[in-house]
Amino acid sequence: MGTSRMFRIFVVLGSAFMILLIIIYWDDVGASHFYLHTPVSPGPKVPHPVPQKRPQTSRAPSFLSDIDAFVNQFLEPGTGTIYTAAGVEDSPDSTGSRQRRRLLQEMCANDSILFHGKNRSFDDIPNKELDHLIVDDRHGIIYCYVPKVACSNWKRIMIILSESLLQEGVPQRDPLAIPRDLVHNSSMHFTFNKFWKRYGKFARHLMKVKLKKYTKFLFVRDPFVRLISAYRNKFELPNEDFYRRFAQVMLRRYGNQPTPPASVDEAFSLGIHPSFSHFIQYLLDPQTEKDMPFNEHWRQVYRLCHPCQIQYDFVGHLETAEEDAEHLLRLLRVDNVVEFPTSSRNLTASSWESDWFSTVPVEARRELYKLYEPDFRLFGYEKPDSLINE
Repeated sequence: MGTSRMFRIFVVLGSAFMILLIIIYWDDVGASHFYLHTPVSPGPKVPHPVPQKRPQTSRAPSFLSDIDAFVNQFLEPGTGTIYTAAGVEDSPDSTGSRQRRRLLQEMCANDSILFHGKNRSFDDIPNKELDHLIVDDRHGIIYCYVPKVACSNWKRIMIILSESLLQEGVPQRDPLAIPRDLVHNSSMHFTFNKFWKRYGKFARHLMKVKLKKYTKFLFVRDPFVRLISAYRNKFELPNEDFYRRFAQVMLRRYGNQPTPPASVDEAFSLGIHPSFSHFIQYLLDPQTEKDMPFNEHWRQVYRLCHPCQIQYDFVGHLETAEEDAEHLLRLLRVDNVVEFPTSSRNLTASSWESDWFSTVPVEARRELYKLYEPDFRLFGYEKPDSLINE
């Protein structure tokens, strides 16, 4: 009996060891996709927290539990990062990210704020909803990108850090020199949604290991200002894709255009495009989400980045983007590798809100706030009382 039990134990441990070796060494892009953060520049040493002993249980260990225990022998907290999810504190926080993270934790634990998916586990999040989490295994970083929140520049930085262009034979260190078509090319980014194609049934397990060990960050902005920015970019400028997918729908439903022009060029030549008020009507229309989920450019941040399931280590605000970015890159120890590009473009300003919403009925503004209230409260943006209490 004892010999049989020992044999089963050795089989389980041996299988776990072999699978781990396959994952590490047979990855089609090399070992870097299980590579934990190696400091690029020297930094202060921090004491390693004392590992907590796990309580003994009589339950037979599962196969994945054995792998988890084996992996964690080598991935204990304190792998060299200054700022990690493993509990190592960062340098003095001049950006306020620490307060933003604390607020995020409080809001996620607050029963007075409710939204779809708030209380589900990470395992319950569908794979397709994890496609905004970009992973850089070389530096141990996970970035959740939010469209209309400087995501193009952060994607450029992630491409440089992951050396994706080097794999294409293009040495590149200047973020702004990376062509826009490459910035948003999905092949340039390794996202959590792609784990299933690479790791199969072990994908979710490996995601959780990386979420535990890597430094995770996102950038957000005032939700109403983000909507204005999305409208300006996608509907005030000729965009054939967005015109056919969304603008024609808005014009038919709310713009008295039963047969809108066939192309965006024809529409713009006639001075026809959806108004901002039409756009807000579209967002509030129950039929919109019945037809398809919100497009990523106006989908709520809590639906893109799952802040109540993922404990982010850094929360940046677009309103203080350059200061936050400088601080973050320094914490990640990559400030000697890449700089956040300064933007000279005319960005949508929060001071424009009253002008833009002047054509939107007050009741619609209140409904819109309810729709985006979780983002306001989770990320510390004030309720726009001047807009919704007129």
